[in-house]
Amino acid sequence: MKRTTFKICFYIQKSRVAKDGQVPILLRVTINGQRSVTSVNLKVNPKNWNAVAGKSIANTRKDDEVNARLDTIRLRIMQIYREMEFDRETITAQSIVDKYLGRDSKPEIMLLDVFREHNDRCHKLAGNGMASATVVRYETSYKHTAAFIESVYRVKDIPIADVDHKFITDYQFWLRTERKCNHNSATKYLKNFKKIIRIALANDYISKDPFVNIKFKLDIVEREFLEDHEIKAIIDKDIPIQRLAQVRDVFIFAVFTGLAFSDLKGLKQEHLVRDNNGDLWIRKARQKTKNMCNIPLLNPARQILERYKNNPECVTKGVLLPTLCNQKMNMYLKELATICGINKEICTHTGRHSFATSVALANGVSIENVAKMLGHSDTKMTRHYARVLDKSIKRDMAQVDSKFFD
Repeated sequence: MKRTTFKICFYIQKSRVAKDGQVPILLRVTINGQRSVTSVNLKVNPKNWNAVAGKSIANTRKDDEVNARLDTIRLRIMQIYREMEFDRETITAQSIVDKYLGRDSKPEIMLLDVFREHNDRCHKLAGNGMASATVVRYETSYKHTAAFIESVYRVKDIPIADVDHKFITDYQFWLRTERKCNHNSATKYLKNFKKIIRIALANDYISKDPFVNIKFKLDIVEREFLEDHEIKAIIDKDIPIQRLAQVRDVFIFAVFTGLAFSDLKGLKQEHLVRDNNGDLWIRKARQKTKNMCNIPLLNPARQILERYKNNPECVTKGVLLPTLCNQKMNMYLKELATICGINKEICTHTGRHSFATSVALANGVSIENVAKMLGHSDTKMTRHYARVLDKSIKRDMAQVDSKFFD
């Protein structure tokens, strides 16, 4: 490896004598024979200057201050050299002087600017590799981050280099207290924020990961599902209000197919296929994971499709069901639950859980087949949907009873 020579020298510029007889002191840095010179904004009486020592030899207070300042500059130049050497930067005399003078300093990369750039890219990918709901989630996370910075730091934005471990823990506390987020919601927002930090690390905006030693763990949430009598209550309920009747039909279709809301909304004629026996199936890649769903169409689901075959809205949009936005669906489902006497918090995803639990698993369908219908790559995810119903326990224990006491 080539040996690097490094030298720091202070000398006076004798040709520029001021009215008070003093001359400027210059700094010269030499690396491998290459020199760079700059002024240090200090002056000295040339009669008191020692060229060998590179300092004033007078004993006045002013000269002592000049020498102390020169020592500080020397130490700073040496520190810059060591830092560049540690970071394996290309070291030249000019680059060291530039760093000392602050000429190499780049504009600070601001946190929300990086977040905004990421979200703008997400908007362009919406519907083309990224779900619209994911884009909305990142926008919400951006707004929370901006509100946190303004609330705690009293500024509009901060340098991304200032994001440290304390920033993360304070942000988590703020989400839980000021935004009233539960543990899982706060954790999901922090996971979104962590992606921005990964981008910063990848682009060398920051050198240290502030998420080190911070582990994310979601609390297990028992999702609501409907039992047989509750599903029947919704199906049998006479609903004269058209908007509620349509929401009921779309929801019941989810109960008997297990499709998630985004897949219900995008369900088209091309996703219906007949097998060799003439039975209808839904074969559709999930929008979220692109895993293929294979779902035999049960009678209740077929009847609903038949009902909306000539629906003007469906014909215009080229879809099979008149699906509203998710927020309106959830709002109307709460109203529907009240009308039907169901004391549960139901939403569009309740249909998927009800399919897995009450329609499939409770009736003896294997968890492997449920996984295929739900579009899961393995049964690990499917087990989140699995519930043990009283009737399943009773059915299984009845077999035990008959074995011993028949």
